[in-house]
Amino acid sequence: MVRFIDDHRDVYGVELICAAVPIAPSTYFLHKAQAADPTQRSARAQRDDRLRVEIQRVWDATARGRSGASCGVTGFAWRAARCAD
Repeated sequence: MVRFIDDHRDVYGVELICAAVPIAPSTYFLHKAQAADPTQRSARAQRDDRLRVEIQRVWDATARGRSGASCGVTGFAWRAARCAD
């Protein structure tokens, strides 16, 4: 939705687009501010970003989807890698 607004804001303006689609202008501007400065995101969202990188690393290290046992990975690392989809 944000990308759509970005693509058309020069022609129609943010407020007019937001009146036609189900998003408040304040939500759009908040998303843009958080994208420009990730420290404005919630602590949980920042933690999720860090975990997403670690999960991807484990996923790549476990041959992208082979079972954890066959890769020698067990416990949390295996569960995290399996949940990356």
